[in-house]
Amino acid sequence: MAEFEEVKKNVVPRFSRNRVVTVGLLVIVLIFLATGLYTVDPEEVGVIQRFGKYTTTTQPGLHFKIPFGVDNLTKVKVTHIYKEEFGFRTIEPGIKTRYSSRDFSSESLMLTGDLNIADLEWIVQYRIKDPVLYLFHIRSIEETLRDASESVIRQIVGDRSVDEVIVLTRKEINDLCEQQLQALLLEYETGIEIVTVNLQNVNPPEKVKPAFNDVNSAKQEMERIVNEAWQKYNQEIPKAEGKAKQTIQEAEGYAINRVNRAQGDAERFTQIFAEYRSAKAVTRKRLYLETMQDIIPNVEKLYIVDDKLQGLLPLLNLDKGVIK
Repeated sequence: MAEFEEVKKNVVPRFSRNRVVTVGLLVIVLIFLATGLYTVDPEEVGVIQRFGKYTTTTQPGLHFKIPFGVDNLTKVKVTHIYKEEFGFRTIEPGIKTRYSSRDFSSESLMLTGDLNIADLEWIVQYRIKDPVLYLFHIRSIEETLRDASESVIRQIVGDRSVDEVIVLTRKEINDLCEQQLQALLLEYETGIEIVTVNLQNVNPPEKVKPAFNDVNSAKQEMERIVNEAWQKYNQEIPKAEGKAKQTIQEAEGYAINRVNRAQGDAERFTQIFAEYRSAKAVTRKRLYLETMQDIIPNVEKLYIVDDKLQGLLPLLNLDKGVIK
């Protein structure tokens, strides 16, 4: 019995120590796996830093990194479209979008090229093209983007009149701002790709809105009158030109017809005169008969008399218009 107690005293501590070691190893393995395995979603990439220094970029899927803080992971959404708003802020998007009531005129009021003031609201949409540059090259990327965008839009607006900015060249300003902003961000090596720049509301300041609206109404009325005049012009001028061409063509046709008829008559007279010279009596008689063929069908009553008859007129009763 004493020997059993002695063995028990030696075995139980040894078994406890082995169990503690096993549990400890399991905990270490679990921590190792929990801090080493990571998943990158389809719209993301993973940027790995080892002791703070960039080492690699991992694509979507399951990956492993050195745990216990040796490797640090930063996930960057490279397909997501980010948005920066200028001159306004959206609090709650939706069917009834709610906007902030704060005053953002410090970034929206701009001086135009003709020394007027315009109130611009615009949106810049962008995506992260190079996550390494985006994370490590610029200290405050959003602030840099906003400053660059405001600088570009102020320069473009400053080269145009207030009418061009508010009414005429909004699409041109969007495209030009997008190109110049992208070029500036490439120069800064921000890793950002501009998707689009859209001017939202472009208005005069509140204090001059009534006068500006009156000017716009007058311009619209002028444009309406000018358009109506051009419409009338486009209706009447082609009609007049067509009528003139028709008259000219009719005159030319009449001239050709008269010339052809005159030439035909002259040719006919020449041929008849040649026949007359060769046979005068026969030609004279033929001309007489052809003339009678044209005249007699139009006569209502025909009287054939002897050329030697005397006192013919009293017999014809001319007072009643028998012969016409």
